[in-house]
Amino acid sequence: MENSIFELQYALDTFYFLVCGALVMWMAAGFAMLEAGLVRSKNTTEILTKNVALFAVACTMYMVCGYHLMYGGDLFLSGILGDGVAGASADDRATYAPSADFFFQVVFVATAMSIVSGAVAERMKLWAFLAFAVVMTGFIYPMEGAWTWNGEAVFGMYVLGDLGFSDFAGSGIVHMAGASAALAGVILLGARKGKYGANGEVHAFPGANLPLATLGTFILWLGWFGFNGGSVLATASVESANSVAIVFMNTNAAAAGGLIGAIIVARILFGKADLTMALNGALAGLVAITAEPSTPTALQATLFGALGGVLVVFSILTLDKLKIDDPVGAISVHGVVGLLGLLLVPVTNDGSSFSGQLIGAATIFVWVFVTSLIVWGILKAVMGIRVSEEEEFSGVDLVECGMEAYPEFTSSK
Repeated sequence: MENSIFELQYALDTFYFLVCGALVMWMAAGFAMLEAGLVRSKNTTEILTKNVALFAVACTMYMVCGYHLMYGGDLFLSGILGDGVAGASADDRATYAPSADFFFQVVFVATAMSIVSGAVAERMKLWAFLAFAVVMTGFIYPMEGAWTWNGEAVFGMYVLGDLGFSDFAGSGIVHMAGASAALAGVILLGARKGKYGANGEVHAFPGANLPLATLGTFILWLGWFGFNGGSVLATASVESANSVAIVFMNTNAAAAGGLIGAIIVARILFGKADLTMALNGALAGLVAITAEPSTPTALQATLFGALGGVLVVFSILTLDKLKIDDPVGAISVHGVVGLLGLLLVPVTNDGSSFSGQLIGAATIFVWVFVTSLIVWGILKAVMGIRVSEEEEFSGVDLVECGMEAYPEFTSSK
């Protein structure tokens, strides 16, 4: 009887893990639709190609070496020489299938890389971006993940959890890391031609398809239940089931609060209900609650999300003043608000500390930003990372992909 209960619990937890992983995988579609809606029509095919290709690259690189670097094991190339799940702990093996853990982790690394694609949109070479994706998903992300989510020190490095750092589902480990890599790329790339005037004025480049961007936001909102809910790591007991329910409730509440906060601030600042700010506000609320969705009350989660929604509007405006050109607002949503999410954790979780959160945030940012800057710099020197001015003017769809997303409605041919 006891063995039957264990087997049922193992099966349920494994199934729940896999379903949540599938929801996180669906977030790839959300990023693709959001970014395709917010770029100009002449760059749509290329941004879609980047999103689908980066997912494949992330899955392959994390299988070959990334998972091992993050969770350890006896062999370096776990995907080639080992079983691909070398880092699964004994406790994990007793709770759910190790391959389910790998699947859940691999869609997280793809999410981190998806953040980069939107920030460097409309002027980066496709193959330079994919070359960076190889390093980001195979080395940069796994190393910072090893210092945070791994229960033991990897390759002699310290574990941030020992210093009072806590990041439940990845406000810093996933989102701020992706934004840090994006910031390094944007700095070396420079702004899109015509985005900023000689006198400091900012010229808006409206997205081509706001219905698509809205659909992408709703897909991400849905996928986030798997992102945060799956991080409970179990559901087949009363305690874990209650925890999952709280995480789902707070995740939804924070998204709602983020949208409300952003759209009110946009109305005050611009006199209009800015849809793009509202969409980014919802995503900001989701990022803000990701670091700790299990301990706040529903009202606290709503307020945390609203704070993220307010912050993201001012962050987007500030980056434009600094001439840091981010077409989709990814650096603000995932980076600035990711930091906010980390700093909010000690408000409701007494197992963390503000000093530990600051140390963890600084470690993640410095590691990812510096290593990314080096990789971007090498790619710039070796193959170039930006298309020519003429190619940028005509649109990167035809240059990089040989086809247009809306051929009946464009005249670039």
